Amino acid sequence: MTEPAGGGAPPKRADARRNEATILAAAADVFGASGVDAPIRDIAAQAGVGTATIGRHFPTRADLILALYRHQVRQLVEAGRTFSVTSASPHAALARWIDQFVDFVVTKQGLAGVLQSEDPCYDPLHAYFQEQLEPVCAQLLDAAVASGEIRPGHSPTEIMLAVGGLCAAASRAVEYDTRRMVGLLVAGLASPPVTSG
Repeated sequence: MTEPAGGGAPPKRADARRNEATILAAAADVFGASGVDAPIRDIAAQAGVGTATIGRHFPTRADLILALYRHQVRQLVEAGRTFSVTSASPHAALARWIDQFVDFVVTKQGLAGVLQSEDPCYDPLHAYFQEQLEPVCAQLLDAAVASGEIRPGHSPTEIMLAVGGLCAAASRAVEYDTRRMVGLLVAGLASPPVTSG
């Protein structure tokens, strides 16, 4: 076989892309519920594929974890663009994006031990996370500030760290509603109403 033009890998077939997306969605659910050491057969069962199919797409568990992390980051980047044009207001767009960011962080909590491991293959992930997501959060914050809906002076870094901290607390308390607490954080960003006289 000749190498495709440009020297890159040949494009994946549509069915292969669908299988990969299905596997990643199943992995997010299984890892979120049972941790990243969950059996691959559990992911295969949820995805409706065989373990050999997962192995063809992701030869190692690390390959699957890396792909899932990057896939979810890309989804968050795209969500930021979508919410900015489909939401009722910039503050609503920020709230919707943060709600989806919570889903990402909950899964990422399960990856924490792996991401802190000594395996060098995970080293670029933190930088990738910051490079991709901080600009999206900054744009949403800036738009909400420009509209007068939230007070200025908040950095995307502190907002994302605050959400991460609120998500992490769920593992330490039985009676704890992560989304309610994050909702309070988002509501607290709002500018106070202007009163006359």
